[in-house]
Amino acid sequence: MDVSTKQQEFEALKARVDQLETELRETEATGHWPPPGFYSTYHATGGFVMGGLAAALALLVNVIGAPVAGKQSLELIRVYLTFPLGEQALQLADPTRGSNAITDGMILAFGCCLFLFTGMLLGVPLQVVLAKFNGRASLVKRLIIGAVLGLVLWVVNFYGVLSWLQPALFGGNWIVDPQYLPPWVAAGTHIVFGLSMALLYPLAQFSHLQHPAEKS
Repeated sequence: MDVSTKQQEFEALKARVDQLETELRETEATGHWPPPGFYSTYHATGGFVMGGLAAALALLVNVIGAPVAGKQSLELIRVYLTFPLGEQALQLADPTRGSNAITDGMILAFGCCLFLFTGMLLGVPLQVVLAKFNGRASLVKRLIIGAVLGLVLWVVNFYGVLSWLQPALFGGNWIVDPQYLPPWVAAGTHIVFGLSMALLYPLAQFSHLQHPAEKS
């Protein structure tokens, strides 16, 4: 192989190396990890999961505390089901009826699942707000923020949406009627939900673990 042939082969290899370096730089620019800025997708997903757990805790507290207010353990679920079922939901598993139909229990179980799913949906914005404005704050600060967010959620849901939407769709306003659901019970349930979200927040907090090669 003469010198000119070797020179041409060398130039071709250099061009190939330059091309590969350019492709690698483009790949690193588009596939940067961790994502720059606020990782909203991660926090939304974490909020969906944590919201389900927080709703379960809120429901548990309500079931245990309902007898204190002279209500049945699943009174909250019966009132909650008036949104899709209307007034007939208040008759589910009513002890004044002669017997309880098996379907009543199934519907109440469905109501519990629907309650948990609603908590999962509401957990998304709460987790995003906690991550955006709370950061790595202390537990006390997180709990205060969580309680305030729970109250805001209660006011918006009950008096900003359900107070007019339920009458428009089902001809009644049972959810915000103190006769069926005292305001302090509704507010307390939302506060417990917010406190639970704040307590569970570290479990869904994004933390990038660096590879040893990245640290060097």
